[in-house]
Amino acid sequence: MFTGIITGVGRIVATHALGRSLQHGKRLEIAAPAGYLDDVALGDSIALNGACMTVTSIELEHALFRVDISAESLDKTAGLDATGPVNLEKALRAHDRLGGHIVSGHVDGVASVSHFSSLGESWELRLLCPVTLAKYLAYKGSVTVNGVSLTVNAVHDGASGCEISINLIPHTVQNTALHTLAIGTQVNLEIDTVARYVERMLSHTALTSPTQLHLRDF
Repeated sequence: MFTGIITGVGRIVATHALGRSLQHGKRLEIAAPAGYLDDVALGDSIALNGACMTVTSIELEHALFRVDISAESLDKTAGLDATGPVNLEKALRAHDRLGGHIVSGHVDGVASVSHFSSLGESWELRLLCPVTLAKYLAYKGSVTVNGVSLTVNAVHDGASGCEISINLIPHTVQNTALHTLAIGTQVNLEIDTVARYVERMLSHTALTSPTQLHLRDF
């Protein structure tokens, strides 16, 4: 469990194939900020760009840790198959503040940056999202982008997908890896957990027709 509040920006410094076929994943080696791993143990969870991963080895003296990512996870995420900066968040502890929103670390889809530019003192980020996720994206709702808890400012549905607009304050841009985004960059999306459960409840209710209810009464 996470909150979408990034606690550090690391860098994937090396990737190693775990096998020769497409069914094999990769081992990632991540450089973390100095002191970031002091309270991390083997088996702990750390989200990389919003994807929950298990720490498999640690080198405290070099501020390095490693994770194994499956072929399935590589296929369903973006930015975890090559070297480069990544947003880091350690798993939520019971006594921590919930500064963002409830985040599971399970990526629901990949979006593409359609616009990213300064707007006054802030930045406007627009993302073209998969049509399948459109029903979960709402004005002033929460969404996780590369692990960052953000608020949706506008939603526009179109034939090619659903475009959402997000305002980024300077602090967010400066203290996450979002400043590296450019038009066409792919990002990981996680929808709001509440929206997921609401959709399930509504779809299940729809399966129970008045006729079925009437028959069960007799």
